[in-house]
Amino acid sequence: MSGRPLLITDCDEVLLHMVSHFDAWLDEAHGIRFAFETGSFGEAMTDRRSGEPVPTERVWPLLDQFFRNEMHRQTLVPGAVEALGRIGEIADIVVLTNLGDEAHPWRVEQLANHGIRHEVVCNQGGKGVPARAIVERFGATSAAFVDDLPVHHASVAKHAPDVWRLHMVAEPRLAPAVPAALEAHARIDDWATASDWLIERLKG
Repeated sequence: MSGRPLLITDCDEVLLHMVSHFDAWLDEAHGIRFAFETGSFGEAMTDRRSGEPVPTERVWPLLDQFFRNEMHRQTLVPGAVEALGRIGEIADIVVLTNLGDEAHPWRVEQLANHGIRHEVVCNQGGKGVPARAIVERFGATSAAFVDDLPVHHASVAKHAPDVWRLHMVAEPRLAPAVPAALEAHARIDDWATASDWLIERLKG
């Protein structure tokens, strides 16, 4: 237990760009178009040759294949490292990422290669319960949560309601298609502004 403030942050589309590189790989390797404007993985993919939607049962295996073999493509979200440096001066930081446990070493190495060296916790499903467990484990005096998916803000609001919740979608082509999460306290899509918001609340 540290008794310090705590930031719990997602990785993809918060710290690292993912969907733009997923889109490029889908096109190169599978002839699939990813439509950012849908804002939905399940409905975003179409076969370029036939124009037919990619069946839902094929979507998640493709995503798994990307994370197993193509994570090296992912690039830093501008300002993320600098923001974590500022926040890390006053708070502990944990990356809570929805990947299977087998991906834990891949994600740790990937983030370290980008200069991000913080504890990584893998999860599947809603993030509210694991977020609450992390807050309790650290004995945090205050806590904030950053994620790009509204469903996770709803989960944290339910299971860890005292945690500040910031909705961030750092991919410019995806952000306009994702409505602000109703259960988040704020929506900020850039780290320069988000870091000020988070530090103010973590200090409070």
